[in-house]
Amino acid sequence: MERRNCVSVNNFSKPSFAELVRVSARIGCLSFGGPVGQIALMHRELVEERGWVSEAQYLHALNFCHLLPGPEAQQLAIWIGWKLHGIKGGLAAGLLFVIPGALVVLALSVLYGYAAHLDLSAALFLGIKAAVLAIVVQALLRVGRRALDTAFKRGIAAVAFLGLFLLNLPFPLVVAGAGAVGALAAAVRPGLLALKPSAGMQPSTPRPWAASIRAIAMGGLAWAAPLVAMIGALGPDHVLARIGLFFAKLAVVSFGGAYAVLAYMAQRAVQDFGWLSAGEMADGLGLAETTPGPLIMVTQFVGYLAAFRAPEPFTPLIAGIAGAALTTWVTFAPCFLWIFALAPWIERLEHAQRLKGALAAITAAIVGVIANLSLWFALHVIFAQSTVRHLGPWELSLPDVASFDWRAALLAVISAGLIFRLRWNVIRVLGAAAAGGLLLGLAAPASPVAAPAGAPRTELPGGVPPAAAAPDKPGAGAA
Repeated sequence: MERRNCVSVNNFSKPSFAELVRVSARIGCLSFGGPVGQIALMHRELVEERGWVSEAQYLHALNFCHLLPGPEAQQLAIWIGWKLHGIKGGLAAGLLFVIPGALVVLALSVLYGYAAHLDLSAALFLGIKAAVLAIVVQALLRVGRRALDTAFKRGIAAVAFLGLFLLNLPFPLVVAGAGAVGALAAAVRPGLLALKPSAGMQPSTPRPWAASIRAIAMGGLAWAAPLVAMIGALGPDHVLARIGLFFAKLAVVSFGGAYAVLAYMAQRAVQDFGWLSAGEMADGLGLAETTPGPLIMVTQFVGYLAAFRAPEPFTPLIAGIAGAALTTWVTFAPCFLWIFALAPWIERLEHAQRLKGALAAITAAIVGVIANLSLWFALHVIFAQSTVRHLGPWELSLPDVASFDWRAALLAVISAGLIFRLRWNVIRVLGAAAAGGLLLGLAAPASPVAAPAGAPRTELPGGVPPAAAAPDKPGAGAA
């Protein structure tokens, strides 16, 4: 066990600030594999090998982070830094958890913005999109097995899926509705959610209102300052202002992990704003899967492309970098605010039965959200075109059978086999699928599909023409 530059506190080793920075940078560069892999990495590095926090403290904090919106692995890193060295420790651990992945995703986004329409890139991302479809299905099954342990929770998941798929309900409404139902069920019949009664007594220490209010005031100002400056300089209708406002709102409703947020982000970014196409959304997710850091880093990819394609008064590259930086800031800055404001309340929140019920119901609804995302990706990866049909209050996105892409379907089946049968990890699957995409994409290029005479105009869900969502040339298109 490593003990350099450490002092013993309550039988555990408290590192120096320099040692915390060094190990946090190491974790940030090695944090592949999504939240499960990242949480396991931190447990091995900080609990097992160095003994900086105890097992009980680690699990207690992890449960607390599950209550918060945003990436729980990053919030856990912030909490550990805060526990060891206060606010400066939390800032160091949290920033170093994000910065390595953010720099890699930014570099990949720049390359994608300029090269996405080359034949070689298109072939490469053919395989990545197909692999992402299999990866999302794996996430659906993994979350479903953990979250849907009662019939009531399965019902919540089904209602969430139908509300999103048929009624096109907004993601925040689904989250809020599930949370309200869960809080009510926890108060009336907690067994419906398989909740255990809270153990122990409420802490007798004074409520830390002053520390929380200071953290909220200072964190809120820091969070809002870049966005306010951008709106003041460029106006509320500029694409950078719209990017900042959208992702700031997203940051406060991002319960349930990255895959849940992706469904809402894709709905708005593709259908409402037309910043990118559904296929490009899958490309971004594939890039984020291969880089260290939280998977929600895919937001940076979306922010970059949105600004890159509507750059005025900047060059496309400068606008794209500004969009990526603003997106990253408004997405991840709230994580620091939540931890610094609420960490002093961690013991009290463990006894909040209604809050636990709301979280359990939201987690169940997230399964329906991810199921909707899986189907949405399948329609846009395996079929080149789809048409929106309105049947009363229902809205169905139906694929154009003539646009079936056998190459994407074959690669998706192979990727699923590698994941479920051979148990390959995400990086290996993406690498194999990318190689397969290069082979099939260059050897058997897709044929253009003409719409039948008299057929309804093919659009992305929400009425966005594909040309608007994916401009033919970098820098073209509307925000």
